[in-house]
Amino acid sequence: FWSAFADTKACRDVLPVFLPRLIPVLLKGMVYSEEDIAVLGTDEEDESVPDRPEDIKPIFYHPKSQGGNRTHDHQEGDDEDADDDEEDEDDFDDDNEVSEWNLRKCSAAGLDVLSGVFGDDLLPILLPLIQERLSPSQEWPVRESGILALGAVAEGCYNGMRQHLPQLIPYLTAQLQDPRPLLRSITCWTLSRFSRWVVQQNDHEHYLRPLMQELLKCILDRNKKVQEAACSAFATLEEEAQSELVPYLGPILQNLMFAFQKYQAKNLLILYDAIGTLADAVSHELGRPEYVAVLMPPLIKKWNELPDNDKNLFPLLECLTSVAQALSLNFREFAEPVYQRCIKLIEQTLRAQATNGGEDSEKEFIVCALDLLSGLAEGLKADLEPLIGRSNLAPLLFECCKDRAPDVRQSAYALVGDLAKNCVLHLRPCIHQYLPVLTENLDPDFISVCNNASW
Repeated sequence: FWSAFADTKACRDVLPVFLPRLIPVLLKGMVYSEEDIAVLGTDEEDESVPDRPEDIKPIFYHPKSQGGNRTHDHQEGDDEDADDDEEDEDDFDDDNEVSEWNLRKCSAAGLDVLSGVFGDDLLPILLPLIQERLSPSQEWPVRESGILALGAVAEGCYNGMRQHLPQLIPYLTAQLQDPRPLLRSITCWTLSRFSRWVVQQNDHEHYLRPLMQELLKCILDRNKKVQEAACSAFATLEEEAQSELVPYLGPILQNLMFAFQKYQAKNLLILYDAIGTLADAVSHELGRPEYVAVLMPPLIKKWNELPDNDKNLFPLLECLTSVAQALSLNFREFAEPVYQRCIKLIEQTLRAQATNGGEDSEKEFIVCALDLLSGLAEGLKADLEPLIGRSNLAPLLFECCKDRAPDVRQSAYALVGDLAKNCVLHLRPCIHQYLPVLTENLDPDFISVCNNASW
């Protein structure tokens, strides 16, 4: 209710007088109930327990835009508001075993939205209540709800919170060592909401390095929920820190790749994203031989284990796209089998579509394969030419350019652009075929397709 009411024009005029009564109610609703704790468990070391298929959300692949950049934009024709709602739900998706939407989630989401409406005006009411909840004398579920509240208002009350962060960030970092997995988990999320401030301080000794070290420990936690929260938080930190991470690449890679030996299927998907985000953040710095020796063997091992029809290939292919771009020419020794499998995935999917009388098959296999080929083109540049010359990429790519699925065309045009920029030798004889198709797709009704076609 409060999330919806905050979107109305009357909210700012009517609600301020009620905030001193409303905020304590929302904070109370954010405490785990006894039933929640019973379902979730509090001390479980469950890293060796395989995930149930129903615990893993369906895997969807998002095509890239404009010449090789990974994107998580909504698909053509999607409702942007629906995507925003899903992101808001994911922000508080720490207890999906309990229910899809419960009192805790609704209360936290309500506080988040209200902080966006009232901003720092909320803090005189909120901060004393949170400080009381963070007292060491409180039971851990109450302290946990206080940390959740800090994360909920991190964006809406950011300006007012900044003066408190020099004391708050070290306190939260220390909470990553708490014996309660649910408290460690929510602390990872809350710290991720303040990661931009941590990076902006340019104080590695007091903020960035301690936070990074504790998050890396939590990535290797024995509790799957903590692993998930820590891996997601570290990916957010990577996006903010970018090249600031370069001095720490050795221990970062050691921890991330060791996690491959520990993670079950669900968290493995998040680990792929963290590795891909790291590659995007540090770029060619990842190409040093000692880093390649740590990074690539687990990825290639997983690449060889997964069959061609397994959708778990999608996040791995997306991860390898970023890795190939970052490693550049240092990816050469892995390029041929990766390239050949991408061609195979495209061929198989187009063949299945033809066999089904033109009905759409699993187009995501084409999309992720095209995007990985773009990553190879960006990374290897002219060194990719011999592989292209020994394959039938040109006719396959032309078929993809004419596909009726916007996602396929979007990634196909991105690959055409990357080939034209980096290794045009085998594309040049076909340019006269591609140009009319590209021109036909300068259609603003499909924005991402149009962008890639014009690029």
